Amino acid sequence: MEKTFENWLVVSDIDGTLNNKIRKLPRRNYEAIKKFTELGGNFTLASGRLQSSLERNYNRITPNQPAIILNGAGIYDYNKKKMLWQNTIGSKGREFVKYISKEFDDIFKSVDIGVYFADYVYIVKSGLFAKGTMYFDKARHEYVKSIDDVPEEGWMKVIFWSNPAVINKLERLIKKMDNPDANFMASSLFSLEMLQKDTHKGVGIMKLADMLGIEKSHVAAIGDYYNDWDMLKTVGLPACAGQAPKSIHNICKFEACHCNKGCVADLLEYIMSGKADEAIQGLKDSNTSRF
Repeated sequence: MEKTFENWLVVSDIDGTLNNKIRKLPRRNYEAIKKFTELGGNFTLASGRLQSSLERNYNRITPNQPAIILNGAGIYDYNKKKMLWQNTIGSKGREFVKYISKEFDDIFKSVDIGVYFADYVYIVKSGLFAKGTMYFDKARHEYVKSIDDVPEEGWMKVIFWSNPAVINKLERLIKKMDNPDANFMASSLFSLEMLQKDTHKGVGIMKLADMLGIEKSHVAAIGDYYNDWDMLKTVGLPACAGQAPKSIHNICKFEACHCNKGCVADLLEYIMSGKADEAIQGLKDSNTSRF
């Protein structure tokens, strides 16, 4: 009788992980996910995208659990069409964004700002970076003249877009200021993301694992960039795509192939081979032998 994997939860980032470098899904990934879920394994996606932007990728594969949206700010159930959990940016964080938008307009006028709600984005200071992101993510959005035109409640994520020099300048400014109850992360050379303090993909994943009754040792996640750092540091089995930066490789227990070759399949095949369970048992035996 073939082994089943109901005790595993595997979560994948999308671009550069589930999808290849040109945002196409390798057939190998699709087939491995299908086999894993047919054998009872729990699989889903974690992304910085809105629920509607993520849905297209979600429906291309065979996930069987709610997804982590907006880099961990929410857990969305596509079957029930409802948000199961969310963590919004507080008043201190909102005031910080308004401060950057207004007081530093002369310095940061080249920064595009996107305020993300559960399934809608308000764009302030629209430029090429913001327009490009909205186009590729097919996100529902609206351009506004001022940050004051953005509704006060319900902010789940904010993105600052600009060229690398300006993004670095903004990061240095943030380090000098009091932390506005926020978590900042670089999602590319051209973007800096902000969520409520102690909010990231890993938090959403572990909340989902708790809902499913899955132990941390059997929660795996795979990513490819620094916005996956907190996620990989949180789960029991962190894995990365082959092209990930060296520092990401250094915190992972499993290193997969390049995303163009199907890195998610590498991780799932490792788990389905039984080697992941053997490693977990070996660690338990090693810890027991110390006493």
